[in-house]
Amino acid sequence: MEKYEFIEYTADAVVVGAGHAGCEAALALARTGLDTVMLTLNLDSIGFMPCNPSIGGTAKGHLVREIDALGGEMGLNADKTALQLRMLNVGKGAAVQSLRAQSDKNAYHREMKRTLEHTDRLRILQGEAAEILVEDGKCAGVKTAYGGIIRCRAVVLCTGVYLNSETITGSVVQKSGPNGFSAATALTDNLIKLGFHVRRFKTGTPARLDGRTIDYEKCERQDGDEDIYPFSFLSPAPPENKRPCYLTYTNAHTHEIILSHLDRSPLYNGTIQSTGPRYCPSIETKVVRFKDKERHQIFLEPEGEDTLEIYVQGMSTSMPHDVQRKMYASVAGLERADIVRYGYAIEYDCIDTLDVLPTLEFKKVRGIYTAGQINGTSGYEEAAAQGLMAGLNASLKLRGLPPFTLRRDEAYIGVLIDDLVTKGTDEPYRMMTSRAEHRIFLRQDNADFRLTEKGRACGLVTDERYAAYQMRRALYEKLTEALNTRVPPKEAAPFVAKYGYAPPQGSISYADMLKRNISLKELRAHFHAFGEYPRDILEAAEIGIKYEGYLKQGLEQIERAKKLENKLLPADLDYDEIKGLRLEAREKLNRVRPLNLGQAGRISGVNPADVSVLMVWLASRKKEK
Repeated sequence: MEKYEFIEYTADAVVVGAGHAGCEAALALARTGLDTVMLTLNLDSIGFMPCNPSIGGTAKGHLVREIDALGGEMGLNADKTALQLRMLNVGKGAAVQSLRAQSDKNAYHREMKRTLEHTDRLRILQGEAAEILVEDGKCAGVKTAYGGIIRCRAVVLCTGVYLNSETITGSVVQKSGPNGFSAATALTDNLIKLGFHVRRFKTGTPARLDGRTIDYEKCERQDGDEDIYPFSFLSPAPPENKRPCYLTYTNAHTHEIILSHLDRSPLYNGTIQSTGPRYCPSIETKVVRFKDKERHQIFLEPEGEDTLEIYVQGMSTSMPHDVQRKMYASVAGLERADIVRYGYAIEYDCIDTLDVLPTLEFKKVRGIYTAGQINGTSGYEEAAAQGLMAGLNASLKLRGLPPFTLRRDEAYIGVLIDDLVTKGTDEPYRMMTSRAEHRIFLRQDNADFRLTEKGRACGLVTDERYAAYQMRRALYEKLTEALNTRVPPKEAAPFVAKYGYAPPQGSISYADMLKRNISLKELRAHFHAFGEYPRDILEAAEIGIKYEGYLKQGLEQIERAKKLENKLLPADLDYDEIKGLRLEAREKLNRVRPLNLGQAGRISGVNPADVSVLMVWLASRKKEK
C-alpha cells in the first residue's frame, strides 16, 4: 500500500484544545505575530463552560484581572456576556475581595469564537490531536487522528478534561467528554511515550433545571451589585444587571435521601477511584463529611438569556437518575422542578506538573507546553492564566526572546504556577487567597499597576490598552498627591471629632485621616472633594494609603526572599553528589530541578537545613571559581 503524508498546514505553533486555556494561548501566540493553528475536537466547544456559568470568585477574580492586565481576553469577554456582577468578601480586607460574574455561557462561547475567528494569523481547525511529532528532541508538529500533519515548532497542550474522559452517573460509565462532547482517546499513550507522568483526576457537575418549574418564592433573591467596576481595565463600564440568582438550602430530608443511597453512589461503591477536587466536593461528599451541618447552601444560577436552564450550584452529584430526582425535589423551591440535564462525574487523564518548567515547557522535549486541566488544576480562570503564560512563553522562545515568569510576590499567576511546578498537586488544584503569602500586594485593584508594563514588554499589550493603563496610573498618582494635601486644624477638628479623635495640633492631610480608620467615602462627603475621580481609582488610592505600613513590612520580607531567588542553581546539578543533603531532599531536588535556592526551599520534602547545605555548596563553588 502506498505511503503518503498529508501536510494540512505549516505554522509556527499549534494549540491543542479550545477551552479557556486554549483560547488565551492561541490569542497570545497570534497577537504576538506567530502563525498559529488551534486544533479542537468541536468548534462548538470553544470557550465553553461545561460546569458553572460564572467567571471569577474568591482569588479567581484576581486571576481574571491579572490576565486582563497582561493583555488577555477573559476579562473583556466576561464583561461583555455577564448577567450580573458582584463583589465577594466586601466585609473583609481589600486583599481578599474578589469580583464574580454570573455569565451567559452561550454568549460567552459565541463572543470568544468571534474574537478568535477575527484574529490575524490564527486558524481554527476541528480535529483530534493523536501524536506530537518530535525530531532531535524538539517539537516538529502535530498529527491528527485522521492522519493529517500540522508542522510547527511549538505546541501548547490545553486538553481540559477530555483526555480518555469518562462520564459516570450511578452504574452508567460512558466514554465521553463533558456535556456530551466526544472524548480525546488518542493522545495519552503518546504523552506517556514522550516521558510525561500521567495520572487520573475527577470532577463533577450538578443537574440543570427548567427555570419555569422552580418556585422562586421559597428562595432568597440575589441581585448583582450596582456600584461596582468591571473585570477588564478596557471595559468602559460594568455590565448591567440582567438576571437575578436565588439561594435555597438542603435539609434533613435531602441528607437522608443521600445517606440511604450511598451504596449506589459511584464515589462510595468503588466505581470512581480517581482523585476529586477538595474545595468543590459533591453533595454526597459534603453530607458524609459534614454530618453535623443541618443544611448546605444551594445557589440557583441562570445559564443565559436564551435558555431556561438553571445551574444548581452546590449540588454536584453522580448519583443515579432516580436518586437525583428525589434529592433535588427535597429542596425548598425545587419540589416540582424538572431536570433537563442530569448531574454526572467525569474522570480524565492529566500530567504531573513536576514534569514542566516554570515557563510551562516540558522538561524532556523542547517546544511542548501544557496549560489548564491537563496540569491538574480546576477552574476556568486557573486554566486561562496558564494558557496565557504558556502561549506567551512559546511565542517568546520562537521569537528568540527571554522567557517570562512571574514571582510569587508579583501575581497570583506566579503563585499558581510556582505551586504547580515546585510542589506539584495530588488533587485538582484551585487558587485561593490563602495560598498567596504576599496577597496584600496582589489585590485586584492594582493588577494593571503590577503587570501591564510586563505584558507590554512581551508584546501582548496593545497601544489602546497601554494608553488606558497610563491614564489610570496618572489619575491614581494625581489623587494620591491630592490626598496628601494638608487641611487646616479648624476644618479638620470637627470632622475627626465625629469619630472620637482629639483635635489635631496642626494641619493634617486627608491621607492621615484615612489612616485613622475613616473611609474615603465619608471624607469626600464632608469636604466635598475628589468627586471627579472614578470609583476604581478612589478605591485603589484609599487601599494604598491605609495599607502603607503593612506594605512596607511586606517589602522587607519580599527583599529577603529575592536574595534566595537570585542564587541560581546549575541546571545539570547532580544533587546526589552534594554531601549533607538528606535522601528525601536529594530525590525531590533531582525530580523538580529547581532554578534557584528560593524555589528549592519551597519543594515539599526540602527543609531549611537542606537549603543551608545548598547555600554552603554554592559559596564553596564560587570560591573555587
